[in-house]
Amino acid sequence: MLDHVTIGVSDIERSKQFYDEALRPLGIERLYADGQTAAGYGANKKAFFWIGVREVSQTGSHIAFAAEDRETVDRFHRAALAAGGQDHGQPGLRPHYHADYYGAFVLDPDGHNIEAVCRRKPA
Repeated sequence: MLDHVTIGVSDIERSKQFYDEALRPLGIERLYADGQTAAGYGANKKAFFWIGVREVSQTGSHIAFAAEDRETVDRFHRAALAAGGQDHGQPGLRPHYHADYYGAFVLDPDGHNIEAVCRRKPA
């Protein structure tokens, strides 16, 4: 089981602004900051997603956050695009992954593939 994940970013302030907005619909907020070099996001006082300044940003990362329902996936996608993300997959069913897999994908400012997914049937 994972405890936390860290991805490298090229501009910490730009990335904090992006993640502050993009993760809010998922109930995830910035909990910690390590000066001007890192920030930790999570819920219930536990940071599980970290961003940190790297001289060379590692692109190609794919991070998927669980969403409670499909509407939350939709809100994540809208918020991430409004925060400067690039669409990388509109919200919708991905039955080739799983029959009830409903996800949305956005590239963050450094090109990381950030996803919100709900695996539940609609209520």
